[in-house]
Amino acid sequence: MSRPSDAPPPEPSRHREPAWSDYAVLVVDDEAGVRNFLERALRARGCRVDVAGSAEEGAQRLAEHHFDAIVLDIAMPGRSGLEWLRSLKNDGYAGDVILITAFADIETAIDALRAGASDFVLKPFRVDQIVNSLQRCFERARLDRENFVLQRQVAGLVGPVEGLVGHSEPMRRLSDLIRRVAPTPSTVLILGESGVGKEVAARALHQISPRAERSFVALNCAAVSAELMESELFGHVRGAFTGAREARRGLFHYANGGTLFLDEIGELPLPMQTRLLRVLEERRIRPVGSEAEVPVDVRVVAATNRDLRAEVAAGRFREDLFYRLEVVTVTIPPLRERRADIADLALHFNAQLSTRLGLPPLNLGPADLARLAAYAWPGNVRELRNLIERSLILGSLPATGEAAGFSDPLPLSLAEVEKRHILAVLDQCGGNRARAAALLGVSRKTLDRKAIEWGVA
Repeated sequence: MSRPSDAPPPEPSRHREPAWSDYAVLVVDDEAGVRNFLERALRARGCRVDVAGSAEEGAQRLAEHHFDAIVLDIAMPGRSGLEWLRSLKNDGYAGDVILITAFADIETAIDALRAGASDFVLKPFRVDQIVNSLQRCFERARLDRENFVLQRQVAGLVGPVEGLVGHSEPMRRLSDLIRRVAPTPSTVLILGESGVGKEVAARALHQISPRAERSFVALNCAAVSAELMESELFGHVRGAFTGAREARRGLFHYANGGTLFLDEIGELPLPMQTRLLRVLEERRIRPVGSEAEVPVDVRVVAATNRDLRAEVAAGRFREDLFYRLEVVTVTIPPLRERRADIADLALHFNAQLSTRLGLPPLNLGPADLARLAAYAWPGNVRELRNLIERSLILGSLPATGEAAGFSDPLPLSLAEVEKRHILAVLDQCGGNRARAAALLGVSRKTLDRKAIEWGVA
């Protein structure tokens, strides 16, 4: 009586299918023979297994380690498996629970499924019954993760996967540093101006790390309201607040075993900075409304274009969190400081975007590449990519002097070039700040702050 999955059919994956060794299972049964039998059978398939003889002992194991699934006996001395299942779900446990019992009727089975059991297996059982049930659990978990990341891609919260491009000395140093940092579990702080490619660097770090086969989950901290941030990161239980009709998993759950990228970390509200610091130190989360803490194994990579030391001095960022995040600092130089990469990037985006858009590539000759290399690029790599995309749609690069051009003969300051560019995009969008922010690749909050600074209504 397995619960049908509501996840969509999987698309062909570019990665290997998760192996049993990727998952951990807790077996809870008061019969030592059942525990030993299942432990041997699951370990033989490479699964990480722990066992407990009661619900109370199982709760202790769960408090100490993360488990993707629990195989749980219903009838045990003390707290029954069904009682503990209800408590687990109320406390926000997001893994699957397979109930096993020698005494059951249809009503018990229905109660079990309503309580949140993934499957219901009668004793005596064959090992393949448990194996097949767990296989379905693991497949649901994989689809759940893929679906979650896909939804965030559609929502614009996760950018496209692109590698580091460029052969300049700054890029070689950046690549060397990422290769050295990637194998470690250390927290990483990525610094750089808006548009330099901080998420690209974070993804590159994840993809060459031991966590590469697990999820890379990204959050733009400026895109989530302060009221919803805790639930977004840690999840919530049913009834935790008005509108919480169902329990919801948070980003730390989906990134478990992988990497959580927190972009614009400087926008994180102070109360959430305190909670994040505690999670980084204790490796445990507590869903909103839950009494139980859940262990997590997540590498956090944070990024900002702000001067966090100045934010600390101004009282807007916790000093202890700053030092906890900057275990390793990766600074990405602006595009104007690595002009040798501009031609490589332009040709890369030309080939990539022409294929994606179904348009003929631009004919970028030496003169075009020289013009591109001469521009200051206040919007950095993101601005260059957007220019190539617009040019592909229009059929050619903009002429010198056009609003979207990039050859200003005046020796303007970087701040003035940035101001001109942002105001030009706002003008093209008819004053629609939400659309302009999306095109510029910044948060609406950042754009509003700039507009106030410049006295723009």
